[in-house]
Amino acid sequence: MTAANPYERFADGRPKVPDSVLHEIKLLTQEDVLNVLTAKGHPNHFEGNWRLLHPGKKLVGRVVTAQYMPVRADLARISDEEAVKRGWSTSPNQRVIDQLQPGDVLVVDLFGKVAGGTFVGDNLATAIFAATGNGFVIDGSVRDLDGIFPLDMGAYFRNVHPSAIRDVMLTGYNIPVRIGGVTVMPGDVVLGDREGVSFLAPEHIQAVLDRAEETRIHDEWTKAKFLSGKYKSTDLYPRPKDPALLKEYETYKASKMKRRN
Repeated sequence: MTAANPYERFADGRPKVPDSVLHEIKLLTQEDVLNVLTAKGHPNHFEGNWRLLHPGKKLVGRVVTAQYMPVRADLARISDEEAVKRGWSTSPNQRVIDQLQPGDVLVVDLFGKVAGGTFVGDNLATAIFAATGNGFVIDGSVRDLDGIFPLDMGAYFRNVHPSAIRDVMLTGYNIPVRIGGVTVMPGDVVLGDREGVSFLAPEHIQAVLDRAEETRIHDEWTKAKFLSGKYKSTDLYPRPKDPALLKEYETYKASKMKRRN
């Protein structure tokens, strides 16, 4: 399902987007991503309406997915037996947490469950941060928020509840999952900021980065002109109307693109 991935892979098959590329993605905004991914056939890549642990902290990393469903004894028994065979914990959340690697972002489909949908408290959130250096996206809830708050990570969750996780079962690990209105693949790259989270397929990342660089150059030139106090919005945005200004912009863009490349 990730045959178009242009990068190396982990032993488990997940695309391994390089750290250098992740560093570039940290400079992006949701608006940088939107048009390119939509044009590439990924219109459903953004999900908002989260509670954020630290609104000013970006979250960028390689996705590990986990899917949960309301518990059903016959299916839960099969899942637990498989965990024992693999030497994993039978705890529905710890068996996933224990597999995490540096740079991972755990993305959990907990079907929006609040009471009993608390994937982590302060101890397991700390375990995630220690293993990955990163945060998480949980379409469910967390507990012990005061204990999680000191962790310097980006974290997105639907709600908070004091209960422990219960009455759920792990039905998929590193499979496609649904997070709100988005289908998320293992090995996608998550970009989280104040607005919400986007999930970038590895094969489209370079196109996103190329477009974003041009957008940043356009915006810095345009804002500088506005701040000079000489122009109205329609003089410059979305593109300069005066041919001389347009030529000035194109020259500026060419010099910046050459310098940064």
